[in-house]
Amino acid sequence: MSIEFLLTSLIVVLAPGTGVIYTLATGLGRGAKASLAASLGCTLGIVPSLIAAITGVAAILHTSALAFSLLKILGVIYLLYMALSLLKQGGALDLPDRPARQGSLVRIGVIGTLINVLNPKLSVFFLAFLPQFITASGASALEQMLGLGGIFMLMTLVIFSAYGLGAAWIRHRVEGRPGIMTAFRRLFAGTFIALGAKLALAER
Repeated sequence: MSIEFLLTSLIVVLAPGTGVIYTLATGLGRGAKASLAASLGCTLGIVPSLIAAITGVAAILHTSALAFSLLKILGVIYLLYMALSLLKQGGALDLPDRPARQGSLVRIGVIGTLINVLNPKLSVFFLAFLPQFITASGASALEQMLGLGGIFMLMTLVIFSAYGLGAAWIRHRVEGRPGIMTAFRRLFAGTFIALGAKLALAER
């Protein structure tokens, strides 16, 4: 493992993407426990893309216009659904009177997982990114890919959790101020729409 890998991974994970936006929105709307569930879900959503990169399935997405387009369309639809769910009353950025229950925490995690699973660019990213750091003198390529992927996932979990807990801290400062929550709701919904549009225009 090289310092270049760690720095590049840090930049990628810190960058505001769909997972970051979802984790921030969950922290603001549902609190600390929910934000950690979102962080874990987004992290687990990396697993299919990592497996796809290791097994070569990502190469199919890279070369097959139909497969890439189908997954891309599903991803766009899901992001638009997320935007609508943020805007409606009772959505993710409402402030409930009670903390999120166990069942809702599982649902929050599942949503976070699907956000990454339905992003075809993630599989293609791993296919292009991880092999650059495979060394001939180290362990087998499979072991190195799994190790690098595990480190990337750990960084994702830690950083996303920090984002979410920070958002939960802000949540306590804006309780009782619905105007601010409405502004946040519109901001995050608009961001999901923008990310959906960006994904719709994405090429292999």
